Amino acid sequence: MVSQDMIKLGTAKSVIRELAAFGAARSAVVGAENVLDFSLGNPSVPAPKEVQDAIVDIIKNNEPKVYHSYSSGAGHDACRTAIANNLNKRFGTDYTKDNLLMTCGAAASLNIVFKALIASNDDEIMVLAPFFPEYTVWIEGHGAKQVLVPCKDDMQLNVEGIREALTPNTKAIIVNSPNNPSGVIYTKEEVEQLCALLVEKSKEYGHPIYLITDEPYRELVLIDGLEVPFIPNMYDNTVVCYSWSKSLSLPGERIGYVLVPNKVEDKMVMAAVAGAARVLGYVCAPTLLQMVIERCVDVDPDLTVYKKNRDLLYDGLTKLGYRVAKPAGAFYLFIEAPDGDSEKFSEKAKAYDMLVVPGTGFGSKAHMRLSYCVETEKCEKSLAVFEKLMAEYK
Repeated sequence: MVSQDMIKLGTAKSVIRELAAFGAARSAVVGAENVLDFSLGNPSVPAPKEVQDAIVDIIKNNEPKVYHSYSSGAGHDACRTAIANNLNKRFGTDYTKDNLLMTCGAAASLNIVFKALIASNDDEIMVLAPFFPEYTVWIEGHGAKQVLVPCKDDMQLNVEGIREALTPNTKAIIVNSPNNPSGVIYTKEEVEQLCALLVEKSKEYGHPIYLITDEPYRELVLIDGLEVPFIPNMYDNTVVCYSWSKSLSLPGERIGYVLVPNKVEDKMVMAAVAGAARVLGYVCAPTLLQMVIERCVDVDPDLTVYKKNRDLLYDGLTKLGYRVAKPAGAFYLFIEAPDGDSEKFSEKAKAYDMLVVPGTGFGSKAHMRLSYCVETEKCEKSLAVFEKLMAEYK
C-alpha cells in the first residue's frame, strides 16, 4: 500500500492550476489575446539580456562537462562567494560562501529549512495570512503543525495577533515580504516590533524562535525609495530562503539559496540544512544556472511594466468601488469581492474569460488574487469586465 497522505496531495485540485488549464482551453477556442488570464505568477518580463548573454557565453566558451557536471552539494564556491559579496555590499554584512547553500528555487529552500528545523510533531510553524498556499503542504508534510495568524485589514503585520498565538511549541514564523498574494511590504517599524517580541519569547521559552524569510520578491519593489527590511540585520535567528524566479524571470530554471547567518544562535543549523538537502535529494542546484548567477547576481530587474500595470489596475479598480490594498511590491493585487465571496466572483469572471484566483487557499475567502505580470493590454481590457461584474452586484 502506498501513502494515503501522498495520494491525497497528488490528487488534490489546485485552483490556480485549474484556472490556468481553463485559460489554455479557452485560448484555443477564442484566441489567447481574448483570455484575460491573471492566474499564475509567471513573469511576463523577459529575463534580462545579461542573463541570456551569460547562458550563451558559458555554453559557447566552455566544454559541456563544465556546465553539465555536478557541483558540490552546497554549490560552486565562486557562485556562493559572488552572492555573499552582493549581500555584504548591499546590507553591510560579513557573509562568506559558507553561509550559503544553493538550491532549486525557494520551494526547495523552504522544504530544506523545514526539514532542518522541525524536530517533533508538536513543533508549530506560524504562517501570516494571506499566504502562499503551498506552505501548508510543506509544513504538514514535514510533520509540524501550521498556525495561522491573520494580518491586519491593511495586510500589514498583526504583531498582537502573533503574540497571542505564540506558544512554547512555536519553532518558527514565516515572513514573506513583499507578500504573495497581497503585494504588501511589511513596514520596518512592525518588523522591529515582531523581532523584539521574538527575542522576549525566545528567552521566556528557553529556545530560539526562528524567522524564516521567504524572499522571491525582494527585488520587486514598486515604490521608489522604499526598502524591504533585511531581517537578518534585525533578528539574529533568521534563515533566508531566496529565489531568482521573479527578480530575473527564471521560474523554470529553479535556482535559489538558503542563507544561514553567523549570528544564528544554534551553530548546527547549517549542518542540519546540509543534511536536510541530502535527505530530500537536492544533490546540487543546476550547475549552468549557478554559473549564470555568479555573473548576474548584481543585475536588477526591469520593473517598468509591473509599475504601469499596478497603477493602471489599482486606480481603475478603486474608481469602480473595489477595495484593495495598494501593493508596494511583487506583482499581485489582493482584491476584496463585493459580497465577500471570492469563489463566486471567480466563477462569474470566467463567464467573461477573465481568470482571478479565489483567496480561500491564501487564507481569505473574501479576497481574490490577480497576478498582473501580463501584457498591459490585458490589464486595460480587464477594467471593462470588472465594471460589468460590479454592476451585477449593485
